[in-house]
Amino acid sequence: MIVLKTKEEIEMMREAGRLLSDCHRAIRNLIKPGITTIEIDDFVEQYLRKHGGTPEQIGYQGYQHAICASVNDVVCHGIPSPEKLKEGDIVTIDFVVNLEGWLADSAWSYPVGKIDKKAMDLLKTTEEALYKGIEQAKVGNRIGHIANAIETYAEEKGYSIVRDFIGHGIGRQMHEPPMVPHYGPIEQGPELKEGMVFTIEPMLNCGSHFVYVEKDGWTARTVDEELSAQYEHTIAITKKGPIILTNQYR
Repeated sequence: MIVLKTKEEIEMMREAGRLLSDCHRAIRNLIKPGITTIEIDDFVEQYLRKHGGTPEQIGYQGYQHAICASVNDVVCHGIPSPEKLKEGDIVTIDFVVNLEGWLADSAWSYPVGKIDKKAMDLLKTTEEALYKGIEQAKVGNRIGHIANAIETYAEEKGYSIVRDFIGHGIGRQMHEPPMVPHYGPIEQGPELKEGMVFTIEPMLNCGSHFVYVEKDGWTARTVDEELSAQYEHTIAITKKGPIILTNQYR
């Protein structure tokens, strides 16, 4: 069952989203050649706790880190490591904030130093595809309007859409209905109603959309070792249009 949030509940989620987006902007200043993703993980945990939040991913199904850190051909759920990021890498940092019992979830992809045109175009198109989806998040539309807008835009630009991982409702739980795919026909999924809150999080690949999960049970990679990027926001559906809860300024 899809749980509709009240205006007051959305405001509480907005505060969680504001903390998350503040943290992402701080991360942006950290990422450079030589830093490790385990250092970024430590930074995020300390930042959230200092500002009254907690990293919701720690302990989730046995996961031990505040963030997922996905480098180059890692599509999602990369485990932070002591390996140093290199000039030209791209890295997606994904995490969930719990602030007074309400959650927000967002992934941003970052360049490491100077990256080549192929990688830059992938980052740009993935972020643009996310916003194409958000534009369709209107009362009376369906989940399929979001999915179809993302798929159409990505494929026009020559990228494939990952199908194994999708967006989801969120509130007091990390994963709630509805499920939000990033591909498929307009007619699919439930009608969008005021009070729905969910993530949109397209993952675009330079090559095939197929992925595999490593033996650690978390790390998902492209089967052809091509680059992958992801951008994700938590949004709320209102009569006046979608509110992006995880990209705010104080």
